Amino acid sequence: MTDNTPRKTPLTLLGLGAMGTALARTWLAAGHPLTVWNRTPARAEPLAAHGARIAATAAEAVAASELVVLCLLDDASVEETLTGADLTGKDLVNLTTGTPAQARSRAAWAQERGARFLDGGIMAVPPMIGVPESGGYVFYSGSRAVFDAHDETLAVPTGARYVGEDAGFAALQDVALLSAMTGMFAGLSHAFALVRKENIDLKEFAPLLADWLVAMAPATHTMAEELASGDYTTGVASNLAMMVAGNTTLLRTAEEQGVSSELLLPYMDLMERRLKDGHGDEGATGVIELLHR
Repeated sequence: MTDNTPRKTPLTLLGLGAMGTALARTWLAAGHPLTVWNRTPARAEPLAAHGARIAATAAEAVAASELVVLCLLDDASVEETLTGADLTGKDLVNLTTGTPAQARSRAAWAQERGARFLDGGIMAVPPMIGVPESGGYVFYSGSRAVFDAHDETLAVPTGARYVGEDAGFAALQDVALLSAMTGMFAGLSHAFALVRKENIDLKEFAPLLADWLVAMAPATHTMAEELASGDYTTGVASNLAMMVAGNTTLLRTAEEQGVSSELLLPYMDLMERRLKDGHGDEGATGVIELLHR
């Protein structure tokens, strides 16, 4: 009797921190033959009970599979780990956090060594891995051929989104989203600082704040449309002149509440500069022009 069950793609995973371990467990649970390596061998040992093959060296791990996934500390760790490994014919998928320039440089580095390269930016935290409803995903950029060959395997731990042949695009969009998140957390921090010492139930205030941010989120699409068209004035409801005038109240309130304005001032300063340059009839999008060096 012939077994027609499709064989799951074997792969190698280098790096077993919190994220690497979560990835490994998900691939193993899905039936993928997995070879693992970690600088600290003790991190790999628990995975052996789930069917992982533990390699003694990174070079041995690389030799075990055509598909090699890296989830290491930083870009320098990638080069250090792969030194001495034969990369000829390998498909390298780098999920190590790095910059767009590092991804592009690493793609050229891999090509020189006979490997195809795909960079990834993980938009998830370890508890989201292997949980489809979590909404997590990974940006991938670089070799389209590598993505097409392994997209089903790469999509096992979490969603997989290919964003272009330029190897730097995954890291760039990853960092862009994280930068927006950082700005949001700055706003959240300032808002909570304003109210926390008053007789206001923070647990009741929190949903008001969350709903307000959701209501403001469509501004993302407006900004994209304005940047694409170069028209920053059509359909503006609250222009820059109005917003800068309103900033006075925000700053005075912070002073009255004994709260530093340091999280708000950099953006407000840019708004004032744009206004002084004669763009009071614009919305906030024109401020982006001041960020390019």
